[in-house]
Amino acid sequence: MGMSVTISVATEQDAEQIFKLQYLCFQSEAALYGNYRIDPLVQSLDSLREELAADCVYVARLGDEVVGSVRGRVTEDGAAAIGKLCVHPRLQGHGIGARLLRAAEAALEGERGATRFRLHAGHRSEGNLRLYRRVGYETVGTAQGTDGVPMIVLEKQAGTYAVTA
Repeated sequence: MGMSVTISVATEQDAEQIFKLQYLCFQSEAALYGNYRIDPLVQSLDSLREELAADCVYVARLGDEVVGSVRGRVTEDGAAAIGKLCVHPRLQGHGIGARLLRAAEAALEGERGATRFRLHAGHRSEGNLRLYRRVGYETVGTAQGTDGVPMIVLEKQAGTYAVTA
């Protein structure tokens, strides 16, 4: 009998697994842009631990293994900035990313008062963009990442959830 993937709030004990998973998952993004200095690949473990302590962080678990994660924080304008969504390559395409997004959105709205959600995706990251649009995000602009990657900015209002994910 197979195990189910569960979504839960990340703990300090998850930091190293999240760190390793993030490094694994963002390799394909780095290859897509020919840039192995993208933010998720150069983040330090200490910086990730700071995010765990301050931000809204969720993980997907398969047994004891962290197989997905997402982070979010409410910004000064009331929007929740969601980022570093990743799912282990062997489990992508099974709805785990959408479940992680939904968990983070619910917490950011319900516990932290977010009025809308904002995320950034690389302009060539079609799979990510498809997921975000499928769960209700719309393009609102573009930005330049601190790592030099051209980004598409997407948003959706809090309380609006796609029927299918």
